[in-house]
Amino acid sequence: MSKKKSSGVVYSTDPNFQYQFNEEPEAQTLLPAQQNLKIWVLKLGGNKVVTAIREFVGTNADLTELAKQLKTVCGAGGSGKDGEILIQGDHRDKVLTWLVGKGYKAKKAGG
Repeated sequence: MSKKKSSGVVYSTDPNFQYQFNEEPEAQTLLPAQQNLKIWVLKLGGNKVVTAIREFVGTNADLTELAKQLKTVCGAGGSGKDGEILIQGDHRDKVLTWLVGKGYKAKKAGG
């Protein structure tokens, strides 16, 4: 869940004062054929390797659902937030095959 950000006013003596919240609208999810996903393999500290799927355009709910499906396909843990999906381990080929099979426009990126 996202936290609401106030306008910076801490206290007001006006009894009719209403706080203004800066709410940004979520981006609508693009169709799979319009997505332009990049699949990276990142090496983290402690010789940990993760597969990162970046540049997803859509709502957090759709990102979380896609991350759940990819984790199931790979049989690994991971997370999905901030437009990026992280899956534990090097599953770049498996993820690419699955995404292309589902109609997503995806390609490998990085070394």
